[in-house]
Amino acid sequence: MARNQNLNKARSAKNDEFYTQLIDIENELRHYRCHFKNKVVYCNCDDPRASNFFFYFSHNFEKLGLKKLIATCYKNKDRDLHSQNDSEQAVYLEYYGDKNGNRVPDPDEIGIHKLKGDGDFRSAECIAILKQADIVVTNPPFSLFREYVAQLMEYKKKFLIMGNLNAVKYKEIFPLIKDNKVWLGVNAQSMEFGIPDNCPLAASGGRIDSSGRKYVRVNVRWFTNLKHAVRNRELALYESYDQEKYPKYDNYDAIEISKVKNIPKDYYEVMGVPISFLDKYNPKQFEIIDHIKTTIKGKAIYERILIKRKGK
Repeated sequence: MARNQNLNKARSAKNDEFYTQLIDIENELRHYRCHFKNKVVYCNCDDPRASNFFFYFSHNFEKLGLKKLIATCYKNKDRDLHSQNDSEQAVYLEYYGDKNGNRVPDPDEIGIHKLKGDGDFRSAECIAILKQADIVVTNPPFSLFREYVAQLMEYKKKFLIMGNLNAVKYKEIFPLIKDNKVWLGVNAQSMEFGIPDNCPLAASGGRIDSSGRKYVRVNVRWFTNLKHAVRNRELALYESYDQEKYPKYDNYDAIEISKVKNIPKDYYEVMGVPISFLDKYNPKQFEIIDHIKTTIKGKAIYERILIKRKGK
């Protein structure tokens, strides 16, 4: 709960302005390198001055074999991408790779173009840029996650984005997961995000480093429609079904599984599992049926995802 409180406090202070750490980007992106050769990557919620997504793709442009990198942000920066010089002119940046042989994205190698509007991903000119892209990679505003994913689906884009784990329960997102149109990425743990100085820290889940930079830890996941090896890894099952050990719900004909590791190896009817099951979901091994709020003998249980084993 403290993690969500941190998220909500920071969000109310400054509109979802979270900075993803480079190590988290590197740890996830290494599982998708085969997808990027000759592709146009678009980071459409990223200030290049602060975005480690832009840093990652520009510094790994040749290694990934990218065709083009584009980023859009709300505010214009001068040609020194690390300056603090702000204006209200929104811009988009284009990078076609190293030109002088030093394998570093120098400022004069990055094309900076003015936008007519404010750089909102929903604007007509940003959608026009989106249409050029093959893959979208970014950390979109959590409060606009439903709308953001809907746009990606509408324009049939491949993507790797970040969102709160609870987003899997949204009525707009769950059907996409159920139908195997969207799934979770490889890394399944909470992450630390840098936040602006004016954002408050809660009593737990936040810290300030030696340089005074603030961080909060949030229970997020990567959401994607790019294939990765972990998705087809079979979940090892060790428990045997026992009627006393696995009670049924009051409001649905399914058994309760309180922990993913307790899924029985010999049960092929409907089971209710925690949403963290999606971190290990293999569509060849399980079928997702629904998600519900449940009770057992009148006692409320955390919301569960209903699944069924395949193969029998």
